This record gives sequence, C-alpha cells and structure tokens, in this order.
Amino acid sequence: MTARRGIGALSRSAKDGILGAIRTQPKQELAARSGPAPTVVTRKVKRGDRFADLPELKDVRTQQAVADLIGVQNPFFAMHDGCAGATIAYEGRELINFASYNYLGLNGHPEVAAAAKAAIDHYGVSASASRVVAGERPIHRELERRIADYYGVDDAVAFVSGHATNVSAIGHLMRKNDLIVYDALAHNSIVVGATLSGATRRMFAHNDLDALEEILIQQGHAFERVLVAVEGLYSMDGDFPDLARLVKMRDRYGFWLMVDEAHSLGVLGATGGGVAEECGVDHKDVDIWMGTLSKTLSGCGGYIAGSQSLVEYLKFSAPGFVYSVGMPPAVAASAIACFDILKREPERVAKLRANGLRFVEQAKARGLDVGTASGTAIVPVMIGDSLRAVHLANRLRERGVNALPIVHPAVPERSARLRFFLTADHSFEQIDEAVAVTADEHDKLAKAGFGIKMAAALAKATR
Repeated sequence: MTARRGIGALSRSAKDGILGAIRTQPKQELAARSGPAPTVVTRKVKRGDRFADLPELKDVRTQQAVADLIGVQNPFFAMHDGCAGATIAYEGRELINFASYNYLGLNGHPEVAAAAKAAIDHYGVSASASRVVAGERPIHRELERRIADYYGVDDAVAFVSGHATNVSAIGHLMRKNDLIVYDALAHNSIVVGATLSGATRRMFAHNDLDALEEILIQQGHAFERVLVAVEGLYSMDGDFPDLARLVKMRDRYGFWLMVDEAHSLGVLGATGGGVAEECGVDHKDVDIWMGTLSKTLSGCGGYIAGSQSLVEYLKFSAPGFVYSVGMPPAVAASAIACFDILKREPERVAKLRANGLRFVEQAKARGLDVGTASGTAIVPVMIGDSLRAVHLANRLRERGVNALPIVHPAVPERSARLRFFLTADHSFEQIDEAVAVTADEHDKLAKAGFGIKMAAALAKATR
C-alpha cells in the first residue's frame, strides 16, 4: 500500500527540519513570496459561555423543552451501579437489564477478573506511552496473536478505542481519488472515517446488495481504490448481511471488503465465530476485519485483523495507533481470558441465540414490531416517534425493565425504537416478563393518545 504523499507522510524529525528552515528565512523573502500581508479581522467576544448560542445546542434544548412539557424524563445518563449483567442496580432497585453489550456474560466472570488483576500487578494500570515509543508490552502482542488466530489471518493490531479504530483505519487507508461505499445503517465511526479520508462516499440502502452492485458497476471504475464497508451484525436492527454474496462481488469487482464485527464476534455462528461462520465464508476472503473489545470481550478498544502488510502499514503510520497510548494491560489480559472461555464454552453462544429467538418469538406473539431482527443478541422494538420511545423506556424502568430508546439522529426520523440487548445469562422468564411489560405499556400509550399530546407540545415549544 502506498503511504500518503506530502508533509503529512514525513517523520516528525523531517517535519521539524522543514518547518525550522521556513521559520528562519528572512521576513522580506517570505513576504515577497506570499504577497501582501492579509487583513486581520478582529471580533468582539462576550464573556461567559461562548457555546450557549450554538444552533445545534438549541435543537437539543428544544427537544428537552418538549419532553418537559409532557412530563417525559430524560432516560439517558442514568446512574447504574454494580456489574452490567442480566440485571443491574438502579436507585436501590434491581432491574432486568437489556441495555449492555455483555453478550456472553463474561463481564465480571471470575477468570476474566483474575486475569485483569494479575496484569495490573505485573504491568501497572497503564502502558504509560505510545506502543511505538515505549508502551509495547508482551500482553499486547499476545492479544493481537489471539485475535489473528481467531480469524485465521496473518496478524492484528489493537487500538485503544473502538470508534477510533474505524476512524483511523478508514481515514488513513483511503484518500482523495478513492471511493468508499457503505451500508445506510453503518456505524457512525465508519461514516466519520470515510468523511475524514477525503474519498468520495456513496451509501446503499440497508442490506440491499443489488443497490451496492449498481454503484460498483456505474462508478467503481473511476477510482483508484474502492472500499466497501459493512457490519457483521447491525446494532440498530439486529440483522446481518449476505457475506457470501459480498465475497463473490469482491472477487468480481476488485474492491477491498471491510467487515465491522463489533457486535457479531461471539454472537453469530455455532461457536461464536462471527458472521463468517454464520454465512459459511472463509475469514481470509475478507480483506479487513474490524472489531471491538467492549462487547463479547468485556473490555474497551478495537482492532483490525488481516494480512501482514495491512497490519504493518497501520502499526507504523495510522495516527490513531501511533499517537495514542498503548492499551491498558489489564484490558488486553481480560480480552485474552474471554477468548479462552469462548473457545472452551460454546454453549454460551447457543444459549444467547436461544434467548434472541425467544425474545423475537414472544414479541411477535404480543404484536410488537421487531423490524428485520433475526433473533440474535440485538432486538429492536419499533416505536416511531422519538418522544414516545423515550416515554415508553421510562415506563418500562418504573416496572423493572431497563431498555434504552434509540432516537433521531441515531436512526432516521419516525424510526425510533427501544433496543434490547440479550445476553447468555438472561432466563426465559426474564425475557417473557420484559416482552409482556413492553407490550402492555405500548398499548397503554396508544390508548392514551400520547402521539396527539406530543404533537401539540412540539408545536407549542417551537412557536
């Protein structure tokens, strides 16, 4: 892969030398080259909060005002206590919890906790430096080897943030004369990375591979590089792509195929092998595997796995890796322990799938709309109005069920939903109770004419 051109591709010492030379040139020479000095524009700035007039903030406060008018409490940033498992502590009560990524119930597992504590005893809490400089530890290499072995690929590189993994990798691999095509429901990190790359961006309707192919046929030939980015399991809808067809398209059109497995690792496939196992695809037929440590692996951070050349390029030049501190050793150690348990106890994956199917089955029986959810770890209950979804979430919490609303702009207008994350630790009884409470409260809101009240409050707040 070709490194970026220009001063941005130079080493820090080289940049310093060039910039130092520029600074020492005679002022007259610089003035002659640059022309007349620019006019300096001054602007009076009032004291106090200089961000209070941001129009984006005003939009947030308008939404809050509407919620206040109809007595809807903000469900976000609620203070929970204890380990996020099938239940969670909230204001002295125990809630059935459907708002965490602890898919296989490994967060808080004694073996995982022991591995993290042992790493702290040996390495301390922080790596204390960028891995390029002095933050490299054996535990980092061991984690990357385990990730690579999981996918059966050459190598992997671990980043300290899952979001930054996509932003940095996509933003660094792609450039102005390239094309990035992604699913309409792709995660924000994919969209931001694509935007920062400067490449041309195209979006295709969710899971519509015919639409993707049309874009590739009509436009793919006009660019140097083409990247197609999809997710292994979509976090908003709980469905996944036809990976086998995507691989065939990759072979036909020659693009780089990137799969974000943040939510599918340990969830899809008979043994938790992810979307490749689910779809019967060889992991090596995907160019770039991305994933996070914050879901099944019960930590924080992200990774890219693939060929040795891909990983080498990112390790030596991706800003999100080179200029970030190394992953905390305890996080790496706990992720390794999770891999051990995943391999040893595939029954956790089977129980998770059974729970997902149970939720979908019960929800449909009660007349709830679960969209295109396939019965995995993520099941949405479609509501429509954002404030209605927020109010429903609050009603559920009052009745002992913790499930958070997803509202615009995270999803399109009129597509708000409650999102239920299932874990292997949930019992069928907990699932049945959550569905029954959701259906009951959903019906009550409909009978009370909540949508009419919300429209009136919105009109009053925006006059």
